[in-house]
Amino acid sequence: MEGPGEAVLGGVPGAGEARRGRHVVLGVGDERVVHQRPHLERLGLDPQEGVEGVDLVEDARREPDGVATRVGRDRARLGSARRPGEGGEDERRERGEDGTDRRQPSRGRARLPVVTTPQPPTAPREPHEHVEHGTVRPDAYHWMSGRGDAADPRFLDYLRAERAFHDDAVGHLVPLSSSLLAEMVARLPETDTTAPWRRSGSWYYSRVLPGSDYPQLVRRIHAIETGSKQDSVEHHRIDDGIRLGPNVNPEMAPEMAPEVGSADGAAPEEVVLDVAALAEGVDYLELGVTLVSPDERLLAYSVDTDGDEVYELRFRDLTTGEDLDEVVPRSYYGGAWSADSRWFFYTVHDDAYRPHQVWRHRLGTPVDEDVLVLTEPDQRFELHLRASRSGRAVLVLAESRDTGESWFLDAEDPTAPPRSIGGRRRGVVYRAEHVPDGTPHGHLLVVTDDDAPELRLVRAPVPPATGQDHTSWTLARPEDPSERLERVDAFAGHLVLSLRSEQGHVLRVLAAEGPHADLTAPGTLLTSAFDGGYLRLGRNPWFDEPAPLVVDQSRTQPPVASRVSLASGDLTEVHREAAPGHDPQDYVTERRTFTGNDGVPVPATLVRHRDTPLDGSAPCHLWAYGAYEYTFEAEWDASLPALLDRGVVHVHAHVRGGGEGGRRWWQDGHLAHKQHTFDDLLTVADGLAGDLPGTTPLVDGARLATRGLSAGGLLQGAVLSRRPERWRAVVAEVPFVDVVTTMLDASIPLTVNEWDEWGDPHLPDQHAWMLAYSPYDNLPPAGHRPDLLVTGALHDPRVMVHEPAKWVAALRHTDPAWSPRCLFRVEVGAGSHAGPSGREGALAYEADVHAWVLDRLGVTA
Repeated sequence: MEGPGEAVLGGVPGAGEARRGRHVVLGVGDERVVHQRPHLERLGLDPQEGVEGVDLVEDARREPDGVATRVGRDRARLGSARRPGEGGEDERRERGEDGTDRRQPSRGRARLPVVTTPQPPTAPREPHEHVEHGTVRPDAYHWMSGRGDAADPRFLDYLRAERAFHDDAVGHLVPLSSSLLAEMVARLPETDTTAPWRRSGSWYYSRVLPGSDYPQLVRRIHAIETGSKQDSVEHHRIDDGIRLGPNVNPEMAPEMAPEVGSADGAAPEEVVLDVAALAEGVDYLELGVTLVSPDERLLAYSVDTDGDEVYELRFRDLTTGEDLDEVVPRSYYGGAWSADSRWFFYTVHDDAYRPHQVWRHRLGTPVDEDVLVLTEPDQRFELHLRASRSGRAVLVLAESRDTGESWFLDAEDPTAPPRSIGGRRRGVVYRAEHVPDGTPHGHLLVVTDDDAPELRLVRAPVPPATGQDHTSWTLARPEDPSERLERVDAFAGHLVLSLRSEQGHVLRVLAAEGPHADLTAPGTLLTSAFDGGYLRLGRNPWFDEPAPLVVDQSRTQPPVASRVSLASGDLTEVHREAAPGHDPQDYVTERRTFTGNDGVPVPATLVRHRDTPLDGSAPCHLWAYGAYEYTFEAEWDASLPALLDRGVVHVHAHVRGGGEGGRRWWQDGHLAHKQHTFDDLLTVADGLAGDLPGTTPLVDGARLATRGLSAGGLLQGAVLSRRPERWRAVVAEVPFVDVVTTMLDASIPLTVNEWDEWGDPHLPDQHAWMLAYSPYDNLPPAGHRPDLLVTGALHDPRVMVHEPAKWVAALRHTDPAWSPRCLFRVEVGAGSHAGPSGREGALAYEADVHAWVLDRLGVTA
């Protein structure tokens, strides 16, 4: 289950997600939070901004306030989400001789090669029956479900046999995979440096050096007048040696020197964290939090070296570069410093991987003296925390799928108890942000769905010692049904709203001086400059920032960072991510809609090479997710051109259950309406193939491949069972396929708090609708199945590896003749729900999957 990420009202945005693709999880930033599954996954309360924003819609793809190092398809919570479960780099591919060659789209249909492979493994079958509400469900592979000490030793042998069969079956694709990887890597700059972001005393940026697979977090210290709201970039002209991309406006970025270490008198560059050094000697590395203290003398960071999302929390003295002796052995995502940099707040999870406690550590003391701050006893809720951008508050959020409560911790009085901001009411979600306003305590801005399905903005006072309920709130900006309010970010004198509308994801800048400012004005609207693009806030941890970073990109356009003047709304480009040999003008992005039997138009985004026609002749790679009200944004993917340049049309189906159409779009695709998610993907597929009334073929209906991960893997399993003949190939990554059995077991991670997304099978009516679509309980008929690639990871805490393993075994048993066409790529060593770590490791995974898909579609060049 899920996860970007990060799922109430969409969840928390994911940190370090999809900088270049969909497997990005490793990130260096000022905040990282994994929330209610999606994505991917809930991976972060906007680490890019230091998580200072109020966000009610998860976005696991946002870069952290440091650097994202995993590269691949954009996944999410996405924790909120289920992501591909590929672990270590045990299959390194040799690069092709020339990864920069431009390939013309493939024409025509190539004959599939005849490949002789050994027979796949056969899993033992043992009689077992589940009985619920008078329904008997045979489950001959239930023996695989044991965990920990209860795990059957035969299971690991079976997984190893499946991986060996997979590797042998795709051996003939190694040359193609190697060529694809060479092309993908060629699109990565040799030295990858990000746009810099400012804290009160330093400029920070991340970079990947030549030959390295992991980034460094780097800074240059400078003097800045933190007390003045009149500070501007022009006031801080220092040559801090940051390498910039082309088209940099010197008027907006004079403090960013064009070459690292090039200027006399430049402030010395400091490496805050060298992730490559941390990765030495381990097969896998993912960062949880990377949080610089307010005085910028300490760094809190956490590492996971197995992929099980259990993080060791460490503290580094940035003066000496040495780690302190105090180490917290088990922590989760999220963290916050006190205002005096002497205390650090962090979360821990229970045995079901539910973050349920907030703890406080005092620097310089043993960790066994840490103090418990807050416990959430309700298993439907998860706890997350972050520091406000103002630095004066630590905000704690308890959230289920449809209910939330937020607490205020005084960062200037860190031992004071938490105070509720609005109480807890069933069906009401809210998140708060602290805003200094010239009064002694400032006030709070709260984004909530209280009587506002598309969310509204309210003001609240800082709560007293006894806390407060929602009756203290006053309306600041009413709901606009045409614009979904996703989050609000507070800066000195201004707010930036993140919204979703017919124009896609947009930003709106509002003047907000003082505690009673009128926030109903239209403000300045900012939209993407690219077709099908995605504009968002970048890394902005400084409250007094007069010109925050924004990032604009699309599926084929690498990110472009600009500074937006909050006073005028003017944008000035400061950094353009390089992609050697890549020309965005070679590709076309367009939106189509397809209407199914229920009359609901389903949007889809089509991306293709300019020379690839939409006349029914081209193969198609279809992708969808459709859960947790989560939206996979149109982010740059360095692996995608490898498909497009070979004449494949890539289509993202925006099915119900996701967040593309606002809260109602999600409500019409979850719980009892979950079947609509599956209907929508089939509607898009039929429309693309010209099989809907009134449509003409856009792609070759005989060469349709469909792909999805985690909850999207469930989607793949469902449409495989419903219409196996529709597909040429199916890729189900870490699929959530044993829906009823998993959701009956409260001991499995991310189960109880998912009942509001999928249903509670302990209840007869909900059991019935879940059983009706559960892929493991509804196998497709034998004889008409497409080729199938399934992934899983032994250490995945979000989708237990036994789910895809049981499904694969059952599929093989019920169609022995087809069985060799089913492959199970399982990571039995280090590896996670999110995929492999390291830039090239993630791209190598994408190259392998793309090679298999191309081979199945008959594209061999």
